[in-house]
Amino acid sequence: MARAIVYTEFGSPDVLHLIETPDPIALSGEAVVRIEAAGVNPIDAKLRAAKRPSPPITEPRGVGFDGAGVIESLAEGVTQFAVGDRVAIRDTVGTYSSLLSVPVEKLVALPDSVTASEGAGIGIPAGTAYQALRSLGLTEGDVLLVHGGSGSVGQAAVQFAVAWGASVIATASPARHDQLRELGATPVAYGDGLLDRVREAAPDGVTVALDCAGTDEAIQTSLELVADRDRIATIVRGPDAASFGIRAFSGGSPEPLTEKELVWRAEALAATVQLLASGDFTIELGPELPLTEAVRAHELVESGDASGKIILVP
Repeated sequence: MARAIVYTEFGSPDVLHLIETPDPIALSGEAVVRIEAAGVNPIDAKLRAAKRPSPPITEPRGVGFDGAGVIESLAEGVTQFAVGDRVAIRDTVGTYSSLLSVPVEKLVALPDSVTASEGAGIGIPAGTAYQALRSLGLTEGDVLLVHGGSGSVGQAAVQFAVAWGASVIATASPARHDQLRELGATPVAYGDGLLDRVREAAPDGVTVALDCAGTDEAIQTSLELVADRDRIATIVRGPDAASFGIRAFSGGSPEPLTEKELVWRAEALAATVQLLASGDFTIELGPELPLTEAVRAHELVESGDASGKIILVP
């Protein structure tokens, strides 16, 4: 029997519970993956708590969208992978489990140099950052301001921008500045005087801004510094982004992602795996907890008390 974390009502982390389910079967175009690591993302907790809209619960609902593991079986006709292949998973509901059927288009091969935990930490953070920067038209020579640069999405955005030839200013608490320097960004502390500190760090101006923090300070600083509001975006303040005249990608935005943006999010998984394998990308790993401690994992992601990607291990 497979094991999975599910919930049958919206609420606090305590609504999460472990159940046993029949082993999944790979249907057409699918692979059954034995999960070795599942990434815990803020959206998992927001959906569980009904802070983001989702359909009514009519049966036990799986949790998690990102993961990594080993292929156990394949549907007839699937030739892209073989049993025993290591893979990373994106955008597939229910990765907090021991076995999961996954459409093969949601899988990317993991080389031996990339760990399962790293593979499980890619999907949503890297996909969000990659798509946001592509949507904003970031290119060589741009100066990017990332608010919340030490978070998972922020770190991914810094690394993509550096790889693409942009200069990066990233806000974070002083304790995280050395880490951001190692990723190639110029760190600045948030709080009073942020606008002046960013201007000092970027004397030739800022051309693009990505808000991963969601504070009024982040929004107002971006508006002051970036002349073209179409090159300012938030991944947190979706509901009121339009009132500022800026763009929003998910983050509660009423505007869905375009087909092209969805393609970019899909591209990010393979692109990030390649960068990880070549040593040009890092994923900060945080607490690694057993699947049975999913409640604790959600408490940590909601409190913000843990640095790095929280991983659940079946």
